[in-house]
Amino acid sequence: MVPHGKVLFSRGEDEAAVVQAKGAGSGVPVEITDAERDAVTFTAYALDVHLVPARSEMTVRARMTVRNDGALPLKRIALQVSSGLLWESLAEVSGRGLEAGKLAQHRIDTDADHTGAATEAVVSLKTPLAVGASLDLVGIYGGKLAQSGERLQRIGAPAEAAEAADWDQVSAEEVALRGYGDVLWYPVAGAPVFLGEGVKLFQAAGRTKLRQQTARVRLRLEMEYVGEAPQTAYFCGRKQGLNAVSENQNVPVAESPGVATAEWSEETLGFRVPSLFVTERAAMPVAGGLVEAVSEREDAVEEYGQAARLASPMLQEWLGREPMRALTVLDHPGQPFEDKAFLVTPMRAADPTALAPTLVHTLSHAYFRSPQVWLDEGVAQFMSLLWVEKAQGRGAALSRMEEDDRALALIEPGAGSQGGESLVEASDEVYYRTKAAAVLWMLRDIVGDPAMKSALAEYRKSGNGDRGFQRLLEARANRSLAWFFDDWVYKDKGLPDLSIVTVNPHEMPEVNGRAAGWLVAVEVRNEGDAVAEVPVTVRAGSMSGDLIKTERLRVAGRSTASTRIVFEGTPEEVLVNDGTVPEVGGGEHRRKIVPGKPQ
Repeated sequence: MVPHGKVLFSRGEDEAAVVQAKGAGSGVPVEITDAERDAVTFTAYALDVHLVPARSEMTVRARMTVRNDGALPLKRIALQVSSGLLWESLAEVSGRGLEAGKLAQHRIDTDADHTGAATEAVVSLKTPLAVGASLDLVGIYGGKLAQSGERLQRIGAPAEAAEAADWDQVSAEEVALRGYGDVLWYPVAGAPVFLGEGVKLFQAAGRTKLRQQTARVRLRLEMEYVGEAPQTAYFCGRKQGLNAVSENQNVPVAESPGVATAEWSEETLGFRVPSLFVTERAAMPVAGGLVEAVSEREDAVEEYGQAARLASPMLQEWLGREPMRALTVLDHPGQPFEDKAFLVTPMRAADPTALAPTLVHTLSHAYFRSPQVWLDEGVAQFMSLLWVEKAQGRGAALSRMEEDDRALALIEPGAGSQGGESLVEASDEVYYRTKAAAVLWMLRDIVGDPAMKSALAEYRKSGNGDRGFQRLLEARANRSLAWFFDDWVYKDKGLPDLSIVTVNPHEMPEVNGRAAGWLVAVEVRNEGDAVAEVPVTVRAGSMSGDLIKTERLRVAGRSTASTRIVFEGTPEEVLVNDGTVPEVGGGEHRRKIVPGKPQ
């Protein structure tokens, strides 16, 4: 049988004015604007969560601090949870801030939740919340949080595909909850967004993570169970063992009810959404503790460990000898979910050499972390490119980069326009992953591998300061990089737009009866606003041996620059950029050379 214990949330002395909810949440929708919804930023969560998985039930007492980041004072606050949950009450901690009366709540359509809807509570404030001011609230809500593929099915997805993508649930089979953009198991605020509106949902999720990355979060979990006690829970990727107490030890284990508890101390949320997973099995350490996996497939676990061993030497070479934490992998049949060094994915027995490329990105988070999102995610993406280079050669890595850069070129604003994202304020993964990886690759080419490796390894030890990585890299390279960081990291000046203006080959006079070669002058124009330092290559015949010469050329935005290359053979072709610098219209420019004639 299911235990009938219920967590009771009592109102403390600091919660004197509780606004009670209207029954069933079926009241008339309250007129509230999207600007009011988007103005609310959460700066703290303290969640007391009670789960009854056998009935898919959840009850939560949430203490929250919200800040008005809008342009005008707020007269009302709107908070949303999944449509399967209803608000019971909402209080302002000081007891003075909310208008007396009933708490209005209604259903709104939004694909921020897997059901395609949310329950929104709206409370009026006695005194408008000033711009930049904060308010402490305590809310109680509860209901059922079952798996739902409704939002995907209504846009035409087959039920099986919808279930594989939207697997979040509290059930007897599993407790697996991601967060905003998947399931609203904790309170959020924001304008409705929909999958049919292109990338708006994913951009909204990114903006939410960016705005709330400094929020302080903690969780107390209480979970009822029958039979074998659950072993472990993960909140925001942080592991805690569950303390289980059986309520009736006089019945067989399979029928014995009990309560399991765990608690996570307060910590900064970071660039993520809060997630919660409970596992019945304990994690198995493999690869010397480099990986902790939760799976019934011991053969797959071992092969994931072997794959991690294959990838770790490269990560050690670039990031440091020891990982900062273990990579946690949960075996789950649905669409993968990654939160730094925490990976939920279907685990299948496979050749470790085939698994290694898929693990490099997540495993990088076990070796490197940064409060700067563009570094935290960009380094992981950069490591993935380095793995391609290591396994398949530089050409394959550049091809992968050029493929990724097409998406970047589509969203970057044109020359002279506004609207992109600087890397230090990026919320779109095309910026904080794709562009960030390209920036790191360009820096590698500018300063060289030794300086780049040293700076990355040193940075992970300190990892603080907006310009900390720049200062470390400049020190290791013994040169200023402000010209690069200003255009590519701290501001978004779009992408370069390069072209070859002229190529002038001149045969040099003989020296002691021997041909001295050619002097090839190359002029390059940049119609974009961002500076570009690109390789300029003169070649003859193949791309190997002595018939190739490369110099680097820096071309500022909206300007022209030239270089002269001494070439020993008879030049046949000039190439500007080899794909390492992302551009508006592609990353490689060629010009055939006819000796003795300007091209």
